[in-house]
Amino acid sequence: MNAALGTATVLLVGNPNVGKSTLFNHITGARQRVVNAPGTTVALTEGSWRVEGVDVTLVDLPGTYSLIARSPDEQVAADAVADPRRGLAVVVLDATALSRSLYLLGQVARAGRPVVAALTMTDLARARGLGPDTAALAGALGVPVVEVDGRTGAGTRALADAIASALSTPPRVSGIEPQAADHELGDELTHAQQLFDWVEGIADAALPVGEARESWSDRVDKVLLNPWAGIPAFLAVVWAVFQLTTGVAAPLMDGAAALVDGPVTAAATWLLGTLHAPAWLESFAVGGLVAGVGAVASFIPLMAIMFASVTVLESSGYLARVAVVADRAMRAVGLDGRAMLPLIVGFGCNVPALSATAVLPHARQRLLTGLLVPLTSCTARLTVYLLLAETFFPRHAGTVVFGIYVVSIVLVVLFGLVARRTVLRDARPEPLIIVLPDYQRPHLRTLALGVRARTVSFVRKAGSVIMVAIAALWVLQAIPVRGGHDLADVPLEDSVYGATAMAVAPVLAPLGLDDWHIAASLVSGVAAKEVTVGALAQSYALEDPAGGSAVALEDQVRATVEASSGGSPGAAGLAFMVFVLAYLPCMATLAEQRRLFGWRWTAGAALSQLAMAYLLAAAVFQVGRLL
Repeated sequence: MNAALGTATVLLVGNPNVGKSTLFNHITGARQRVVNAPGTTVALTEGSWRVEGVDVTLVDLPGTYSLIARSPDEQVAADAVADPRRGLAVVVLDATALSRSLYLLGQVARAGRPVVAALTMTDLARARGLGPDTAALAGALGVPVVEVDGRTGAGTRALADAIASALSTPPRVSGIEPQAADHELGDELTHAQQLFDWVEGIADAALPVGEARESWSDRVDKVLLNPWAGIPAFLAVVWAVFQLTTGVAAPLMDGAAALVDGPVTAAATWLLGTLHAPAWLESFAVGGLVAGVGAVASFIPLMAIMFASVTVLESSGYLARVAVVADRAMRAVGLDGRAMLPLIVGFGCNVPALSATAVLPHARQRLLTGLLVPLTSCTARLTVYLLLAETFFPRHAGTVVFGIYVVSIVLVVLFGLVARRTVLRDARPEPLIIVLPDYQRPHLRTLALGVRARTVSFVRKAGSVIMVAIAALWVLQAIPVRGGHDLADVPLEDSVYGATAMAVAPVLAPLGLDDWHIAASLVSGVAAKEVTVGALAQSYALEDPAGGSAVALEDQVRATVEASSGGSPGAAGLAFMVFVLAYLPCMATLAEQRRLFGWRWTAGAALSQLAMAYLLAAAVFQVGRLL
């Protein structure tokens, strides 16, 4: 504590699924921010808390079972506890699994940290007949123990009082001697045995004698952990999440976009007109900046719903069951069952799927899953598949589109196998040892606070990248390179954008797609995959690709590919679909990857994916034209 400034840093430490983050959200409310631990991509959440006149920075560390780190997340927690600049640690104890929590508390005390204990899940423990005696526990530990419920806020006032007292008089755990940082490794086994003995003594003093009663969670798990019932139940939950991220979010996204495209655009146009702004500035402001705001705004409902869905599944305890059910299948690509949910969500939209990787416990697992997500075929690509399938395979369009989704699944598996044998060799799955917490009802206030913090973080970090990308795309479309056109008043084919498309087109010759219309649509698709069809229509000067001229668009595309493929339009059309499936992700996805994993991994994955898409699509065309 810095007494002169009246500030202090308090660490919130605990096992996964003990209610630590729920408690953090209730205490700090809206006064929190998501940060990365120094030198890592491990996310931490910091929040402000006023305790008896002291401005406390509360740091929610990654959940861990031990300070002997086996992953980047656990290393961040261990480093924070060992940092001599850190002060008090609030260790969250799970009353339903007290011995496991006490082991971590003992390690924190052995690192020299003063400790206050927050006891959660007491209602569930007492329902099982295992409720600890809080007073006896505090007496045995020699430090304050406060019963809290992060969902309702019960006990947080008493916790604040205990922390205020501990900041002035640091409490030390009885029976634990601080361990020197340079202790011999050979002593580790001795220390561990001493710690186990200490935990056993504390548990004997605080826990009642007797067997645990079967709980409601135990009875439900007999069904949900049975593969015959658990897998269909999991598919039903995935379907519900998919409906939320595609169906429920869609009208909200349309409403947000309409608000920007309508009143906001009209207001910006009126204001610029009143100020007699030049035409190029008005075009940039409306077509670049306002359009960028619209793109970011349209994602906010989607991200909020996705964050809420994942948080509900996680805080209710069901996500741990999903990991058990899906574990065997996910091990084929170097992951465990917890990675299933983000990959499934990716078939709805890649952006919230990347955010959903936050449920994975280790940074390397999050990274590998995040690299695989863009290979899941989002619904935005479906519009492209449908146009091309109806154009080139009208009698078998449904079968062809289904085949593309099968290819998507195969690419996820293959890319995962390659990644875990090359750049992510250390992402091999460990045996899934996971605690199954009792089912709980998520608390609405803490749910809302958590969703708000994550959504604000997305808008602040990924939104800025989206804005810059869309503004850059406008600049390319506004600058003429031939024809004597004015700035921002230039046909697409005479702009830098169009000239670039014409320059790129010959590169697509091995795919049978050597045409600037197709190249322009693929370049536009990097901004957003659903733009691909609109860009094709724009390049053919069609005003309504979804209306009566849709057939004409199909005819135009078929004629173009007939010529570019040398008379093999079916093979080239299939190569077109495969390339759309696997090439560069959209800007929103790239922005979210950059936010989560940094530019190096984002650029490397994007280039690898582009190369793979190109080679695969070229192979499809070259083989297909011979059949």
